[in-house]
Amino acid sequence: MSLVVLAVVSALLFALTRLTPLSPARIVLGADATAEQVHEFERERGLDRSLPDQYVAWVAALPRSGFGASYITGRSIDAELRESLPVTFELVSAAFVLALAGAILLGLVAALTEDRWPDHLIRVLSMTALSVPGFWLALILIRVFAVRLGWVPPNGIVPLAEGWRLHVASLLLPAVSIALYYIGALCRLMRAAVIEVLGQDYVRTARALGLRRSLMARYALKNALPPLVSVAGMSFGYMFGWAIIIELVFNIPGLSRALLTAITQRDYPMIQATVLVITTMFILSNLAADLLQRLINPRLRHA
Repeated sequence: MSLVVLAVVSALLFALTRLTPLSPARIVLGADATAEQVHEFERERGLDRSLPDQYVAWVAALPRSGFGASYITGRSIDAELRESLPVTFELVSAAFVLALAGAILLGLVAALTEDRWPDHLIRVLSMTALSVPGFWLALILIRVFAVRLGWVPPNGIVPLAEGWRLHVASLLLPAVSIALYYIGALCRLMRAAVIEVLGQDYVRTARALGLRRSLMARYALKNALPPLVSVAGMSFGYMFGWAIIIELVFNIPGLSRALLTAITQRDYPMIQATVLVITTMFILSNLAADLLQRLINPRLRHA
């Protein structure tokens, strides 16, 4: 099913990028280009053929030559993705780890202190995290921690070759800007799942038999993970969309720069490749979540 979804998305993406009335030939050749020059440009790149023919030719060329070359720069798209994708992937992975750790910790505390002041405080904080726009939060974090306090670099990501401390410090603010929203969302889900587990008969029996609270919390956490894993898998894919905005604010040379430049220049191959890579990441994260569900949920393994 993941392969079917990927095929459908690639076809829709291919069609949607060609709905714009302006030909990329006008951007490459300039406004003064003649009709013959535009036609020759489109003929060389197959843009004069029907949409189904263009799509079939594009798919057939993927195993041999990858995503091809950019219409604007003529550079290999695969080479550009090899430079920008690892940057975005590292940023999203760091944000995902922060979101997951924060959500599990806060959700567990909120569930164990249900309807007491820690629970109410965490509820307020999570709703605040859900309400704050990521780009605005990024600007505030830059102003406070980078400009005023000078604790971290204000933009870009320091290469790992210059030291892991500087590298992690430069990665911290953009990762927090992405993770905060998902901490608020996953925290509420985690709280609800743990409270549901704590209300089960076997937990009440364990409590009546005097089982330690820390041990009960560990069992409750294990049985509350399945719904969190499903939503976390989708969240990891969604974070690539958030990363586009955050990379723009922090001037990070990831997928956002390549995608936004390609959109403004009508660079069809670059748009298709970048969006398809993001879509693939989303599909793979959901597939990984489904497979992980079978590992942590015995009922699925024995079904």
